[in-house]
Amino acid sequence: MTIDPTSLHPHSVSQHRHRILRRVGTFVSYTALSLIALLFLFPFFWMVSNAVRSNAEVMAVPVRIFPEEYHWGTFVEALVSLPFGTFLLNSFVVACGVTAIVIAVSCLSAYAFARLRFPGREGLLLTYLSTLMIPQVMLVIPLFLVVSKLGWINTYHGMILPVAFSSFGTFLLRQFILGIPKDLDEAAMMDGASRLRILVTVIVPLAMPAIGLLALFTFIAQWKSFLWPLIATSGVEMATLPLGLTLFQTQQGTAWNYIMAGATISMVPGVILAIVLQRVIYKGIAVSSGFGGR
Repeated sequence: MTIDPTSLHPHSVSQHRHRILRRVGTFVSYTALSLIALLFLFPFFWMVSNAVRSNAEVMAVPVRIFPEEYHWGTFVEALVSLPFGTFLLNSFVVACGVTAIVIAVSCLSAYAFARLRFPGREGLLLTYLSTLMIPQVMLVIPLFLVVSKLGWINTYHGMILPVAFSSFGTFLLRQFILGIPKDLDEAAMMDGASRLRILVTVIVPLAMPAIGLLALFTFIAQWKSFLWPLIATSGVEMATLPLGLTLFQTQQGTAWNYIMAGATISMVPGVILAIVLQRVIYKGIAVSSGFGGR
């Protein structure tokens, strides 16, 4: 039994066309997003693919997408050929130390710029944010001279403290705190809470989405940082993971499969942190969206 489209009500025909267009649009959107996802995931696939090849096959021409023979022992060989545990420990200490200090300093300064009234606040904020335009390379020599004079070369605090202050974190948290109603601060003050207690018990729990993002960005940036650890350390005992991977480059050649295996292992902490903080960030965004603005 066939239905003559002309016999249908015009409104029904319009709804039918709308459903078809919506389904087509959904299909096109998902297809485009899948292609983009594959494009972004390909470098990670290529890294793992090279990690399970022999070094000769990595350099072989023509290039093969999949290896002819899988060498899963490359990961173990990369771990035991160098003091990989030392590199991981150093990277973990430096990244966690910098992240903790950045979050603490950013929370305090962002609350001051967002809630406190004092002369020259806006000018000081602009001056503070203008440091974002200074390239890190320009600060390397002054920082090295200061750290050298203090005797902090080849120490954890020499790698952590010079890079543990972020104007970006202050700006990010300030913008988020401005969206939190001031009525909450006033209610806490009426109950006798101090500014510091308001920050810790009211602002910080509500600002967890921004704090989670800042923690994620800071940890990953320090985990993969190369320039400052290279300058602030000398020797293998204080080397971080990015510096340790360069030891696979020798006068006899470069062990690209070991480098790829080490890079794959180094991604694990960042991926775990992103998974852990994802729930916190999304939950905080759902809570904060109920404020409806400032």
